[in-house]
Amino acid sequence: MRGGRTSPDFFVATYNTVAPEAGLGACSIALILCSASSFVSPIPLESDDRPEPAEVVAADATATGDGADRAGDTVIARDDLGGPDHDAASQPPVVPPEPPAADGNAEPEIAPIDTGVPVPAGSGRSLVSFLVSALVHAAAMICLALIVVAARSDSSLGTLTLSASVANQPLQIEEMISIDPSDPHLRRHNALHSALPAENPDVSPTYELSPGPQSPVPGDLHFPRPDEWTQRTDGPHGGLEGRNAKSRGRRTGTGATDASEAAVERGLWWLVAHQREDGSWSFDHREGFCQGRCRDHGRHTSTTAATALALAPFLGAGYTHQSGQHAETVRRGLYYLQSRAFVTDDGCDLREGTMYAQGLAAIVLCEAYAMTGDDGLFDVAQGALDYIEYAQDKNGGGWRYNPHQPGDTTVTGWQLMGLKSGQMARLRVRSSTMLLVNHFLDSVQSEEGARYGYQDPTPGDATTAIGLLCRMYLGWPREHPPLAAGVAYLDRLGPSEDDMYYNYYATQVLHHWQGSEWKRWNDSMRDYLVSTQADRGHMAGSWYFDHEHSTAGGRLYNTAMAVMILEVYYRYMPLYGESWSGK
Repeated sequence: MRGGRTSPDFFVATYNTVAPEAGLGACSIALILCSASSFVSPIPLESDDRPEPAEVVAADATATGDGADRAGDTVIARDDLGGPDHDAASQPPVVPPEPPAADGNAEPEIAPIDTGVPVPAGSGRSLVSFLVSALVHAAAMICLALIVVAARSDSSLGTLTLSASVANQPLQIEEMISIDPSDPHLRRHNALHSALPAENPDVSPTYELSPGPQSPVPGDLHFPRPDEWTQRTDGPHGGLEGRNAKSRGRRTGTGATDASEAAVERGLWWLVAHQREDGSWSFDHREGFCQGRCRDHGRHTSTTAATALALAPFLGAGYTHQSGQHAETVRRGLYYLQSRAFVTDDGCDLREGTMYAQGLAAIVLCEAYAMTGDDGLFDVAQGALDYIEYAQDKNGGGWRYNPHQPGDTTVTGWQLMGLKSGQMARLRVRSSTMLLVNHFLDSVQSEEGARYGYQDPTPGDATTAIGLLCRMYLGWPREHPPLAAGVAYLDRLGPSEDDMYYNYYATQVLHHWQGSEWKRWNDSMRDYLVSTQADRGHMAGSWYFDHEHSTAGGRLYNTAMAVMILEVYYRYMPLYGESWSGK
């Protein structure tokens, strides 16, 4: 057992894939023990020569010490109760029968030396048995010692040590065997980071803003690509350049306050405290340090979706795996996402059952790459985008839960955000993919594009916000009448008290729009979130709103969405570049 005292109750079975000859040594030791046992207690070849129990000489009671029956040729006389005779020395010895008369034609036997100890019949054959056994075992050991087995050089395999106990102790795996990289159906890209630490980092709350060094978007990344792939649009609008300490320091000029920034940091620390040991998050947040102290857990099982959704607020605030006070948390989360990516001929599959997870993971991986320029993230980020393009419904232009299904607006929104993050990182995104998204939006729009439905034109509030944001990213100008009409509709609705899904998308639409509509929305949305953040116990720093969307995502989903809403001032720069103070 690692880190504990070895107990006789435990057995350890070791399978060594690096040095197979060690197993031969173990076989040799076993053969030696077998030989030694044969020498200590030889077994006669013929049991018929053994005398009957009534014909055996009684042993001295002191020879056994504990009164137990000896497992050889000597049997201790027992009383009528079945126990050992307590006065064996006072009993007369049983005299063995006279040996048969010697045949006159046979050669005379040499009388053995009288040692005073009775010698059982057949012991001569036992000696022969021992000698034969010893010679066979010795020959086998010599042969095994001469055998040389070459050690495997495949470093992808390790040592698997299993320890178990007969006293209800848990099964412990010391080191896992790595996935065979030759399997085409499994992950083939190299993980970016070193092995995860055994324990989560210290999560003592520190609410002071400390984003660390600036992590600008790399401006010198140039990858060769065919002409039909879209190019990143130059200029500051709509990008990630606001995610640094300098931009966050100017937050009061864009609608943030000290109170809202403190709420962001408290929310991030709550997320830190609910990261699991393997670097992931779960919508059922009760594992790890929480130990069930926070109510309102979610039920969706995709860990890639939960992990990506939890990582997005850290990146939104400017924290990466290379800088800032949450670098270790982000590093562990990115490591987990990479470990869950299955490389296929169509790209990196990160779904774990739903395309929601694919879009979220693509956003996070592309943003982390864009903010750091870390080449270790390039393959998995590009692979995530490739899989999104593969999964698109080539007839309708949207996405749904599984590849090639007719799309819906909610899943399509996350995929488009992933593709736009890839463009911001100057990764490969095909123009034809984006054109098909416009085709899907046309099929679910109403009022000439001011309102949007789920899978048909029947309008909904959340789907309208998603549709309008997609149109903005796909190039609708601010002067386009349906866009202005849609913004006016959201302005009349105002923020929701419990639907963070609608609030998340509508906040981005109004922030990109700016103007007086944005000021009204922001003042209400920002102050509502600051006032509803939990401030006691283990739930401090989190949010939960009782809504149908909260059933699947729980408190983790609500907290991540609320933090990203409060980061909107610097998470993405306004697409149209106009401040509300100008109107």
